[in-house]
Amino acid sequence: MPKDRSKAQPRARETAVYTHGHHESVLRSHTWRTAANSAAHLLGSLKPDMTVLDVGCGPGTITADLAALVPEGQVTGVDRAPEIVEQARATAAGRGLTNVAFGVADVHALDFPDDTFCVVHAHQVLQHVGDPVGALREMKRVTRPGGLVAVRDSDYAAMTWYPASAGMDDWLELYRRVARANGGEPDAGRRLKSWALRAGFTDITAGSSTWTFSTPDERAWWSGLWADRTLASAYAERATEGGHASAERLQAVSDAWREWGRQEDGWFSVLHGEILCRKEA
Repeated sequence: MPKDRSKAQPRARETAVYTHGHHESVLRSHTWRTAANSAAHLLGSLKPDMTVLDVGCGPGTITADLAALVPEGQVTGVDRAPEIVEQARATAAGRGLTNVAFGVADVHALDFPDDTFCVVHAHQVLQHVGDPVGALREMKRVTRPGGLVAVRDSDYAAMTWYPASAGMDDWLELYRRVARANGGEPDAGRRLKSWALRAGFTDITAGSSTWTFSTPDERAWWSGLWADRTLASAYAERATEGGHASAERLQAVSDAWREWGRQEDGWFSVLHGEILCRKEA
């Protein structure tokens, strides 16, 4: 008999602080994400009648895509932030989807019985949590035997760009320091397989994929959102309040982003680690 986690052992809680927050400059990126550009490693495994849990659903664009891909099934999206869950509901409603629901949840203590979902998915989540191995164990718990846990996370240290920029180098060093001070691991992509092994998975398919920004429109969009995020988001507040950077340093980093975006030969690649973990039957 599956157990209801809410009535079982003492509940774990998130200890990390979400670095980015939900400023418009952050959501500019999050609402761009689709199942095609952010969950391609999972799509070939989906079947029309599957039940899917999308952990850390954010504004719900990937969640809604997954719901459209399992029209005879059911998708549940959860996130820690109530305000972003409301936006996800609006996203799904705007698409006329009836097989998707949303709720507030902590990945370390999901309010679902054991063996509930065919697939549990998380995109850009484990880099922001205090106990990624524990989160994977919890995702495994609510997955049915024979089901899949699908995770994708970027790896900041592996991000690369052209042309070289001292200001962009400073951005990367600063971001990684702030993210770790908040309790996360910004270089999560390379660690996913290791974390999955520690969480008890034995059937793991590990891979990688990239986002690349190089056209004039792509450079303007990517550089603009990071330039704005550096000055106006929760990340900016945590950088200054944590003593990691002055307002002047953040301005210089923001300016470096905009300068890179103006370069005709500019190119930026974001490496992601990916895992598909099948729960033992």
